[in-house]
Amino acid sequence: MKPTRRTVLLAAGAAAALLPTRTAAAAPERAAAAPAPHAAYWYPDSLPSGTPGTGITWRSLKSWTAADDTDLAFNAASVPLAPRFTPAPANTTARAGQARIQSLVSFGPTSANPSQGSATADYYAFTHWAYVDELVFWGGSAGEGLILAPNAPIVDAAHRHGVPVLGNIFLPPVAYGGQLQWTRDLVQRDAGGRFPLAAQLVRVAAAYGFDGWFVNAETSGGNTALGTAMRDFLTELKALAAAQGQRVTWYDSMTVNGTVSWQGALNSQNEAFFRTADDMFVDFRWSAATLASSGTRAESLGRSRYALWAGVDVEANGWNRSVNWDAIVPTNKPHVVSLGFYRPEWTRNHLPAGGRAPGDFHAADDRFWTGRSLDPSRPDGTDTWRAPAVSVADRSTVDALPFASVFNTGHGLRWYEDGTVTSGTPWSHLGLQDRLPSRQWTVRTEGERPAVAFDFADAWRGGSSLLVTGALDEPTVVDLYATRLPLTETTVVELTHRTDAGAVTVELAVATADPDTPGATPPYTWLPLESGDGWRTSAVALRGLSGSVHAIGVRLTATEGPVRWRLGGIAVRDEPRTPAAPTGLRITGAAGGDLRLAWDAAADDVRQYTLHRVLSDGSRRFLGGTCQAAFFLAGLAPEQDERTARFELRAVGELYTASDPVTVTHTW
Repeated sequence: MKPTRRTVLLAAGAAAALLPTRTAAAAPERAAAAPAPHAAYWYPDSLPSGTPGTGITWRSLKSWTAADDTDLAFNAASVPLAPRFTPAPANTTARAGQARIQSLVSFGPTSANPSQGSATADYYAFTHWAYVDELVFWGGSAGEGLILAPNAPIVDAAHRHGVPVLGNIFLPPVAYGGQLQWTRDLVQRDAGGRFPLAAQLVRVAAAYGFDGWFVNAETSGGNTALGTAMRDFLTELKALAAAQGQRVTWYDSMTVNGTVSWQGALNSQNEAFFRTADDMFVDFRWSAATLASSGTRAESLGRSRYALWAGVDVEANGWNRSVNWDAIVPTNKPHVVSLGFYRPEWTRNHLPAGGRAPGDFHAADDRFWTGRSLDPSRPDGTDTWRAPAVSVADRSTVDALPFASVFNTGHGLRWYEDGTVTSGTPWSHLGLQDRLPSRQWTVRTEGERPAVAFDFADAWRGGSSLLVTGALDEPTVVDLYATRLPLTETTVVELTHRTDAGAVTVELAVATADPDTPGATPPYTWLPLESGDGWRTSAVALRGLSGSVHAIGVRLTATEGPVRWRLGGIAVRDEPRTPAAPTGLRITGAAGGDLRLAWDAAADDVRQYTLHRVLSDGSRRFLGGTCQAAFFLAGLAPEQDERTARFELRAVGELYTASDPVTVTHTW
C-alpha cells in the first residue's frame, strides 16, 4: 500500500532516484576473485594435522595481520558502544545496580558464518538488549578453529543498545578433540618473557571493533606450571585489554594446578584467575550455598559479587529448565550474584521445521525474556520461569537528538521502502536493526489487553513494523521508549502509522519525568495525531514542554473495533538532516555473479548504507544494506539480456534521510 503523505524525515525517498547521480568507474575487465567473506576464526598457533574439511580454512592467530586480512572491511564493526541509563523500573521486583545478565550465544557455525547477513529470515534476531550487560560470541571446535571474532552486524546491533560483545577463546575438552598443545600455544612467551598472543588478541579486538575476550580453557592434562602460565597470560591480557577499553571474562574450568575441574563456585582453585580477569562465569555445578559463599569471597577481595555470572544452561529446555532462582536473584533480599545464560538462542532452535517464521521466533523470545504475562509491567507471579524482566531493570540508550526507529528487528520476509516492497527476498542482517523499545511490551488499559508484537507482513521501511491488535474496549497506552532527549523550541516528534482494521483515535504520549515509583505510569502529556487512510506521517511540535523527554508512547482509543493499528516509524528531531554521499564506489572482486564492492565512507554520521540495482525500466531493487564500507553480492545474473548491470549506493542518516546516489557498473 502506498503512503498518502511523504515526509522528509522517514522517507528514504523514491524521489532520490530522480536526482543527479555520481557515477564511479566501471569495474575493471579483470577484477580480483570474489570469495564470500565470513566471520573470522583461528587456532592460537599450531594447526591440526591433516587437511581441513570443505569450507573450512585453518589459520594461525599468531600469524594474523590486519594488512593481510582480506575480509576485515566486511567484519569490522562501525557502531561505537553507546552509553546507557536506567529509567524507573517497569515493575516493583526489577532492580538496578544488582544482578547483571551475560548471554553466551552461538549465532552460527564456526566456519562459513556470513560476515554480513544472508538471504533467510530464519535467524536469532535478538531484541531484548535492555536486560543484557555482556554478550559472548560463543563457538569454536577442534576441527575448525578455537578463537572466534564476532561478525560486524552482531557487534553493531549490540553497541547500538549499549551492550559490549566479547570474542570467544575455546580450548575444548580432549573428548571433543582438544589438544593440550593449543593451550601451550596460547600462553607461549617470547624471548623477552612477554605473551605475544595476548597482544595479538587485543590487536584483533581493536581492529574488528569488539570489546574483549571470553577465555574458556577446558583441555585437561595440564600441571601447575601450565596453570601458572595461564594466570600470568591472563594478567598481561587484561592489562593490555584495559588500555584499549577492552575486558576479559574467565570461565570456571581450569584450576590453578593446571587441571580442568569445574568448581561451580569462586574458591581457592580459581580465585587467582578471577583476580586477573574482569569477571568470571561460574559453571553450572553451583548450589545456593556455593553462590552465597562466592559472593562473600568476591567482596572480601574488594570485588563486586555481581562480577560473578552464575551459569544457567538453557540450550536444551529454555524456559522449561528448572532453576533455583532464589539462589541467584531472590525477590525478598539483595541479589546474590549475576546471571549467565548459556545458549538462549534456544528460543529459535527449539521451533519445529516450518515454524521458524520471524513472528514465531519473537513470540518465543518474548516469552523467555519478558515472562508468561508478555508484559514487563505485569509479571506473572505464578510463572516458574523467572524471566529477566522480573528481576533486572531495563536500560536504554536513547539520549540524544536526532533519534529515529522504523522498528526494524534485523530480519524480514521482504524489504520495504516508503511502504512499498523493493525486494521480495527474505533476509537477515542484525546490523540493520534499530534501537528497539526496552520494554516489550508494556500496555496500560482498564479493558482487555491487546496483542502487541513486531509484525512482518507489512512495514514502512526495512522488514517489520509494530502491530497492535484487539478490541480496544477501553483507551489503551503502549509504552514505546524510555528516553533522555533534550527539548528545544523546535523539537518535533513524527509517527508514521496506519490503521488496517477498525477505527481509532491516536494520541502521542510524552513524559518529561519518570514516574515516582517503579511500575507506575509515566506522567504523560497527550498530544493528538492526524489519522486517515493508508500510511500517514503525523508531526507534533513539542512546544510548551521543557526539560527533557523521559518517555514516549501512544494512546489508542477505538471508535470502531476490533482494531489493527500499525506503527511503521518514529522520529524525534530538531531539524531534518541529510547525509553527504559516499564516494569512490568500486568493484574490488568479481567471479561470475559474485561481486565484492567497497567505497569511501560518507563524511557525515551515517546509520547505514543501502545498495540497489537499477533495472531497465528505471525502477530499483534493494540488494542489501550494511554499516560497513564494503559489501558482498552473491549470485547475480543479467536481467533481460542486459550487458551491463548498474548499482546505486546511498548513505542513510539517523533520520532515514538518504544521500544522493553514487553508482558503479559491471559488465557481464
